[in-house]
This record gives sequence, C-alpha cells and structure tokens, in this order.
Amino acid sequence: MPCFLFVQASPYELSFLNCGNGAWNVFFFTPRIFLSFTFQSFGWTTMAVTLNVSHFEGITMAPPDPILGVSEAFKSDTNDLKLNLGVGAYRTEELQCYVLNVVKKAENLMPERGENKVYLPIEGLAAFSNVTAQLLFGADNPVIQQGKVATVQGNHKNIFNDARVPWSKYRYYDPKTVGLGFNGMIEDIQFILNKYDSVNFAIFLLFIIIVVVAAAAAAAAAAAVVVVIVIISIQDTYDLWQMLIVLMNKGLDGDGGSSRRIFFLLHGCAHNPTGIDPTLGQWEKIADVIQEKNHIPFFDVAYQGFASGSLDEDAASVRLFAERGMELLVAQSYSKNLGLYAERIGAINVVCSSLDAATRVKSQLKRIAQPMYSNPPVHGARIVANIVGVQALFKEWKDEMELVAGQIKGVRQKLFNSLSAKDKSGKDWSFILKQIGMFSFTGLNKAQNGGREILATLVSPFYVQTPLNVVVYPIQLAGYIWLAGLSLAQCEYLADAIIDSYHNVS
Repeated sequence: MPCFLFVQASPYELSFLNCGNGAWNVFFFTPRIFLSFTFQSFGWTTMAVTLNVSHFEGITMAPPDPILGVSEAFKSDTNDLKLNLGVGAYRTEELQCYVLNVVKKAENLMPERGENKVYLPIEGLAAFSNVTAQLLFGADNPVIQQGKVATVQGNHKNIFNDARVPWSKYRYYDPKTVGLGFNGMIEDIQFILNKYDSVNFAIFLLFIIIVVVAAAAAAAAAAAVVVVIVIISIQDTYDLWQMLIVLMNKGLDGDGGSSRRIFFLLHGCAHNPTGIDPTLGQWEKIADVIQEKNHIPFFDVAYQGFASGSLDEDAASVRLFAERGMELLVAQSYSKNLGLYAERIGAINVVCSSLDAATRVKSQLKRIAQPMYSNPPVHGARIVANIVGVQALFKEWKDEMELVAGQIKGVRQKLFNSLSAKDKSGKDWSFILKQIGMFSFTGLNKAQNGGREILATLVSPFYVQTPLNVVVYPIQLAGYIWLAGLSLAQCEYLADAIIDSYHNVS
C-alpha cells in the first residue's frame, strides 16, 4: 500500500510518495518552481521541472487613445502655461468641471418620487422617449401627433459587440490611429446587409462621428445601400454643391443612375469639428436633392441648444426635413447640452410614413438593441425626463443653456479680437466668428500643430495641447480647438501661439 510523507520548511515544501515496488515519487516546490522526479531503488529514472511563470508578464502596454490621451498628458504635465483644448467637455471660466444646477435638482426628484433601479424595457424609459422626441421635433409637430416617430433609448454601445468581434481584430480598426477606418465600414456594408435590411443598418452608425466626404462611396457601388457623408469645410476642400448636382443628374460614380437609396449622414447643428453649419437656405437645397432622389437622411444631433443657445433653432434642420414629409433617422445625445457625459444617454428616432410603419420599425430597433446591450441605463434617462417633463425645470434648463452658449460665444469673440489685434499681416480671421458651437477650426496644418500625435507645443515658448490630427477620411483636418475648454483670460496667449505658428511654420 502506498505511503505518503510530507515535509515543509517554509517557503519550501518537499513530499515523498511511496508508490510500492520500490518506486518513490519526490515533489519539491517553491512559490515559483515545481520539481518532481521518480527513483527506483535509489536509481533515478525520470525528472520534470515546472516554472510557475505569471500569465500576464508578457502583456505589452497599449497605445494611448489619440483623443483621450490628450487629457491624460495634460494631467501629468507640470507646465503652468498648459492649455487643454481637446477636453471635449464644458468648463467654467475657472476651467472647472460644471454640473448644471438643473441636473442636480432633477436628481433630487428621484428619491422624492420613489424611483427605483429596476431594469428598463429594451426600448428604454417611456417617459424619456416621449420627451426626447418632442424636444427634437416639437410637441405640436404632425409626426409626433400622428405617432410616426419610432424612438428607442440608446446606450452609446460599441457597435462591434453585436458581431462579437474584438475591437482590435475588426476590419474597421486602424492601428495607426487607434480608431476607425471609413473604408472598412464601406466594405462591410454588404456583410451587415446580409443580417439586417437597409433601415435597420442605420442603427450601426448611431454613434460614429460623421465628418467626412463621399470619395469612398464608389467602393460600395455593388452594395444595396451606398453611404454618402457630407461635410461643409472651412477650407473649401470639398464642393458640396457639385456633389448635389451629380446626385441630381446621374447619381454616384458607379451607380449607373439607378434609384439606389443612399444614407446621407448630416450634423444637425454645431458641426464637429469645423463649427460650420449650412444656412437654412442651404438645408433646403440639401433636402431638395435628397427628396428628389428618394434618399434617406440620417442626422446626428449632439449639440441641440449649445450651438445657438436655442433648442428650437438648433433643431431647425431636422424639423425642415420632417415638415416635408420625408422619412429620416436622427441620433440624439445629452452628453453636451445637459453635461451628462458619463451617463451615456441618447436616443435613435426614425420618422416613418405612418403609425403602423413606426410600430414595425421600433420592433426591429429593439431586436437589434437586445443582443447589443439588452436594456439601457436608467439614471440619465430619468434626469432628462424630469427636466423636460417638469415645466419649471425645463425653463431653468433653457436659461442655463443660454448662459453656457453665451460664454462660449464670448470666448469665440475674444479669440477673434485677439487674433485681429495682434496679427499685423492683414490676415482675415473672421471665419472664426462664422463658426458656431463648441468647436473652432483654425486651419492650421499638421506641421503648424507640431507634427506629433498629441500637440505639446505650437511653437516654443507657447504651450498648448489639442488633438493634432483629426483623421477624417479621406482628408486630414488638423488644428481644431474645443472652445469650451478655453477661458477669456487665456485667449490672448492662445492667439500669440496661433499667429506665431501660422506665420513661422510652413
């Protein structure tokens, strides 16, 4: 019968196992080494060594996020002259984080009303869906009154999760920018359309920032849907009106003039990152072409109220399309206009031709949302529902939003004044005043921005941090700044840096 002998002398352990027939197994191990051997009548026969090496010792450091990495670099920097103009969130004049007072009041209502934390339905909080659609289209709009809008609360969920494909392995992923490549999205349209029809496909584009031109659209000529993305550029690098003429006459290159439906993805207001919005007259022309060709507009509305300071004025483009009886899709976000960045609260709205069609579309939106995130978070939805649904809070929000928008306009004006006063070359800086919202596109090129992924210096001794290179396929836009992260007191310093870079770096 085998006998077992165990000896411990911490941190070492030695074990003997008598296997019978004169055979012994000996086990010796430390916290990192396991040694075993067998001997027969004191003659060694076998021996094995196992090293207890960490599973994670070989893990390499991931590259920093090209946008969020700006904030990380800013926090770790000790230079007193640093400016963070890529922060992406509103700051006070003292550059402090700001929580709207009306948001605090809306949160205080939750315990008073006994609101719980139970899972929401797939489509989200009903009270939120009702008020967000009314806020976007107007409560008296026929599409609201007739129930033609299918609204589903969003979750800002990563679109790749639906396909169960790791981000870094997905063909949209560009390791050089650690971001998305537009060509990959175009190429994958055919794959996605095998799974969902063209209307449902739009949900996959919900939270992708849309700022590029349509040059890559021909790559999808054989697909059932061609995606065309429109930008109004301060540098006039793309002739929007020429594109509209082409669509009116013959459709896209490779389209053969067919009646193929095209999704146009448009920023409703405060274009990111140029700050250049079409006028109402230009929106009319865009709508003319899209309606004539029976295409499908998809609006991204992330700054309603923060462009002009008016919720109604900033929704004018969307309402113009809806009033024409057009079917359209609109993505909303409350990250900026309510400062609910971490709540990840938004919605997708689909304007349909009838109540019955809206009901069926909503069922398909729920079908897509269920495997992506099952049900959205409740806290941010209740904040929005409480603010928009309570008249006193709604008025306070509009007043507070006007103040914030006014401060950003003041910074824009001060930057323009500083540039105009300091620059003796006669350069016209008035384009800054023609822009709107939180962004200003300076037109500085890559070299003038310092030539690195994160701008540490424009030109010494000026010290500014901003996303150097916004990769907007197929163009590269450099030199946009986030005015909400700039104080009035810093405008002259920034103006000196911009002027120095503009004139002294080719």
